[in-house]
Amino acid sequence: MAEMGFRLPLFIKFLLIPVAVFSTFLFFETPAIFCADIYMYIDEEGVYNFTDQPASSKYKLYIKDWSRAQNKVKRVAQFDETIEAAARAHGIESHLLKAVVKAESDFNPRAVSKKGALGLMQIMPENIQKLEIENPFDPYDNIMGGARYLKELLRRFDGNLPLALAAYNAGPGHVEKLQGIPPFEETEIYVQRVLKYYEFFKQDKENH
Repeated sequence: MAEMGFRLPLFIKFLLIPVAVFSTFLFFETPAIFCADIYMYIDEEGVYNFTDQPASSKYKLYIKDWSRAQNKVKRVAQFDETIEAAARAHGIESHLLKAVVKAESDFNPRAVSKKGALGLMQIMPENIQKLEIENPFDPYDNIMGGARYLKELLRRFDGNLPLALAAYNAGPGHVEKLQGIPPFEETEIYVQRVLKYYEFFKQDKENH
């Protein structure tokens, strides 16, 4: 998109504020129309300038590329039924399970870590058989197996969620040895991240 500049009639100028809000709804309804963020600034002559490639700091974000945001929402929502089913099957909160999936793989069923952890809940290969997982890249198998393991850890640490999460990340042996969250930066950040997502998804579920 080339930079465009033009004067707007007065009544159009008054519409610019509400249109930014309305565009959120419109873009979710027709995401294919928009493919980039749109930036705007008003110059000293009152000309409205629009571009998708701002060349100066004068430009401010006017319209967000909601097509990318919608794709992310769809990717997250597609696993909701499986997460709910696994939560019911293993007696844990669905928003907790969803928080772990978010932290582990960001809802990518084909995710593989540098350490070899696989799928949505990043199951280590040595745990696949124990957790009754046939295909770690199958969302249902992976989430069911991950939920089973998370439930085991919650029991093992008497329902202490931070310790169970630390064990999910660093291994239960480290947590039991130290009687607390291991002082590993990765694990400390992981626990905080999952708890943050947990509160977010819990509130989101309550609001719906």
